[in-house]
Amino acid sequence: MAAGRTVEAPGDPVRATARGTAPVPLSVLDLVTVGAGSTAADSLRTSVRLAGLAEANGYHRHWVAEHHSMPGVASSSPAVILAHLAAHTRRIRLGSGGVMLPNHAPLVIAEQFGTLEALAPGRVDLGLGRAPGTDGGTAAALRRTGRTGEARGEGAEDFPQQLAELTRFLDDDFPDGHPYTRIHAVPGPVQGPAARPPIWLLGSSGFSARLAGVLGLPFAFAHHFSAQNTVPALDLYRESFRPSAVLSSPYALIGVAALAADDEREARRQVLTGALAMLRLRTGSPGLIPTPDEAEAHAFTPLEREFTDGWMSNVVHGTPDAVRAGLDALQKRTGADELMLTANVHGGEQRLRSYELIAEVYELAGQTSAEVVQN
Repeated sequence: MAAGRTVEAPGDPVRATARGTAPVPLSVLDLVTVGAGSTAADSLRTSVRLAGLAEANGYHRHWVAEHHSMPGVASSSPAVILAHLAAHTRRIRLGSGGVMLPNHAPLVIAEQFGTLEALAPGRVDLGLGRAPGTDGGTAAALRRTGRTGEARGEGAEDFPQQLAELTRFLDDDFPDGHPYTRIHAVPGPVQGPAARPPIWLLGSSGFSARLAGVLGLPFAFAHHFSAQNTVPALDLYRESFRPSAVLSSPYALIGVAALAADDEREARRQVLTGALAMLRLRTGSPGLIPTPDEAEAHAFTPLEREFTDGWMSNVVHGTPDAVRAGLDALQKRTGADELMLTANVHGGEQRLRSYELIAEVYELAGQTSAEVVQN
């Protein structure tokens, strides 16, 4: 068995099975990207198609990220989108990548994901982050605090307490005498024996890595926009890990920006659209994802070119064989237990084609690694 490959334990809601020739399980991270010339409705329809494609082609999870006040991203309400995807799929795991816990009351999240679990029993993941998923002003509006500093990480010390409260709502086990003892998240255990979604912690630095390790939870790292911190964060997670009722050993996935196309030039054209969109976001001018022609015609300053070149160097892109080589190398370097691929480019059809090509090059729709081992 290849190094890093995991075999799914019976009924294990966390550990996944590598399929085909992939070194580890492959999954999908969806931001419901909106390109110039299209609408949020178009992008949501693409997400439904993507979930079906992922399920049919051997991807393990389809997660939706929470972002706000970004014209080029239509994933502000992950729970709503996941309910829609659940109605159009049968097997693939669905989850948040992630819900930004400080933006919401823990009880609300417990209710939303209890509802999702009731709609799609046994295939819902609850990924949690502590960042706002937006700028400071929007974060203040979401949280109704008026304190824009929270978007810069202030108040992060509250995250463990918020997480503990959410977990107790999900398990319906506040101790006697607690102010919330008589408050129940419904749907939930108060109605009878009920499973609940496994909690994942998400992060782009060491804070959530350490917390996930100490609590014995699975961990997802945002390599796609914090590549320099990936290996240190994963090392910290593994070093901090304590076995729990959830996991006996660490399990870490990383989000990876990846785009496969039938030829290298088209892959680069598409990736440039995402790079220009990120440049505009970082410089305070967010908008829809530009078309390839617009991105190629943009007059980049030297500093802008430096930024976009750096951004694109972190996107595994090119022909299917080139993407496979890049993903294999990244998994080997990081030791990640799962790779979650995101393709935030202009074209919906290009995103769908990319996931299809990657599935084909890894033969994901064929045997699983567990079947190979048994044979």
